[in-house]
Amino acid sequence: MSFNVSDGAAYAVLILVCVLFTVMAIGSAGYLKCLPDAVTNCCALKIHDKEILHSADYFLSARNSAGWFALGMSFFATGMGAWVLYGSTELGATPQISWLGVIGYSCASAFPAVLICFLGPKIRNMSDTAFCTTDFGRKRYGRIMQLTIAAVSIFYMFIFIVAELTSISNVYALLTSNSSTTYGIIVTLILGGFTLFYTGLAGLPASIVTDKFQGLIMVVMVILLTVAVSIEESKHVTRQEWNLAASWTTEGLMTAVTLVIAIACAEMFNQSTWQRVWAAESVTALRVGFLFGSVLVFILMMFFGVMGMLAYANDPEAFDNGEKWAYLGFFYLLEPLAAGWQVITLILVTALAASSIDSLQNGLTSIFSADIVKIGWNKKWFNRLLLVALNAPAIWLASKKHDVISLFLVADLVCATSVMPTFLGLQTSDLKFLKAPTELGAFLGCVSGVVTVVVNGLINDADGGIFDYFWLQNGAICALCGSKTMVSFIVTPLVSAVMTYLFSYLDIRFRGDRARKPIIPVPFDKDDRDTHVEGSSKVDEQSADTDEKEEEGVEVAAEDIDEVDEGGESVYATGFADNTTVFDHTTVPDHDQY
Repeated sequence: MSFNVSDGAAYAVLILVCVLFTVMAIGSAGYLKCLPDAVTNCCALKIHDKEILHSADYFLSARNSAGWFALGMSFFATGMGAWVLYGSTELGATPQISWLGVIGYSCASAFPAVLICFLGPKIRNMSDTAFCTTDFGRKRYGRIMQLTIAAVSIFYMFIFIVAELTSISNVYALLTSNSSTTYGIIVTLILGGFTLFYTGLAGLPASIVTDKFQGLIMVVMVILLTVAVSIEESKHVTRQEWNLAASWTTEGLMTAVTLVIAIACAEMFNQSTWQRVWAAESVTALRVGFLFGSVLVFILMMFFGVMGMLAYANDPEAFDNGEKWAYLGFFYLLEPLAAGWQVITLILVTALAASSIDSLQNGLTSIFSADIVKIGWNKKWFNRLLLVALNAPAIWLASKKHDVISLFLVADLVCATSVMPTFLGLQTSDLKFLKAPTELGAFLGCVSGVVTVVVNGLINDADGGIFDYFWLQNGAICALCGSKTMVSFIVTPLVSAVMTYLFSYLDIRFRGDRARKPIIPVPFDKDDRDTHVEGSSKVDEQSADTDEKEEEGVEVAAEDIDEVDEGGESVYATGFADNTTVFDHTTVPDHDQY
């Protein structure tokens, strides 16, 4: 396989695209006042008070400032990284998986947005001035679960960044026929450096604004590539050839089930996605935006899956005997096209990678935002230091060129161990014998998930140490395939959920009311009022009327959230239809709040 893009042209594409996104990011922070309003307004989110633009809260959370279109394009661009050129394409070019695998991957990638449409407003109400779900974990459970959620989130997002940087360096190496390690490192350094710069300069608003344009670029590029492949006569196939690639199989169904569970579990710990929940200007904007984004994600995943099937139909013998690789299916279609189309592909890949990486960089630092605000450190500069500290190792690891799908599988299975204990925290009142989870019960539920994976490895006679089964090397057609992998992803979250309830029941039985409180009371959390930073009160006022109208009679009653007692202390109480609660988080002298 050979392509006609020169190193110079590739560098030009990479740098020019990154510069374009950097200018947009600078505009999102209000630093382009010298340009006409029509230009600056394109780079701005919906804020009505210009003082908010340079506040720490806006920098860290973009709270209540994003409309439905910005949210939808942001979810679309953030979730669709450079990896999509490999993942869905590989399943499409594998006839044993084919249609069901492609449809399953597309549904799995879109499904997290649907989940957030339901879970997002509830979590936003329970912790309305939070920055991500680790803050929800601290308020609902305590510091132990906050640290557990943070650890899983950091692991997943770090792996995601490594996979993205690895993918884009691989694509640039392929299209320029330059496979040297130095070249790959330079590509990752340029992209990683630019995204670090503009996210460090403008924060989360930069990510959301650039996502909007990156999403539009991706849509245009995909349309152009569809036309290019369609008019290339050498890639036309007969119905009989197409039928060889387009099949409906049991293996494909198992792969689809695996993907839906795996990606749903993992994306629940993607804090870059959760940040958009608090950035939404209203609950309506949140739901409409995420549903819109999920549709775009589904279409793009289906596009690359069908491209994989078309590649196989063009030359089934080469794929069957190993001369061609399924994960490179899209590039086999691209090979006979003119160099201009290959440059367009580089623009698409750069937009895909940048949109994911800048969001993940912000997501990583959001885990620490609430505590940084409470401590009183310089929020923006500490955030910038964290960006460098967390992302420099990712750039180095990307140069090692680990297998992208394997990296994602490890991260997905780790997330599956803890997803149910974390989000069962939405239950705050006892349902007969199902006690509202305690912090100890939830933490032991996470540990049970890890034990479940280890036991699965022993049952399946996995090679290596007891933790090697996290790599899911089950000897199936692909890393995502096979009944053993599917069963692992079904059993792990189920067992962790059951054990969370069991350990919570035992915890309450033996410790009584103390079980409802954090395991380790931290003096730092004694005054656990909702964290506000400069600018946040103005942003809250901006959308208060909208959210009250939308949530009245549907979500938790407004008066039950963030009430203030006579002494001025914050009171948190979750209201239900029967006005009963188990976790009534009020300020008392002797105990810490959630």
